Amino acid sequence: MIRIEADLDVCVGAGMCALTVAAVFDQSPDDGRVVVLDPTPPDDLLDDVEEAVMLCPSGALSIVAG
Repeated sequence: MIRIEADLDVCVGAGMCALTVAAVFDQSPDDGRVVVLDPTPPDDLLDDVEEAVMLCPSGALSIVAG
């Protein structure tokens, strides 16, 4: 199982994560920064989550093996 971590101090609110995997990521209506909806997503979303992490322009997202 994996766990997603988001560094809100680094997030710039680009929204690539939410556009890539809306079931896992959203954006805060207050400041546009990432909201992790499912920090331990199912394995069938792993490829999409990895893509979202790679697309993050600020590097605010990481995957931690758990």
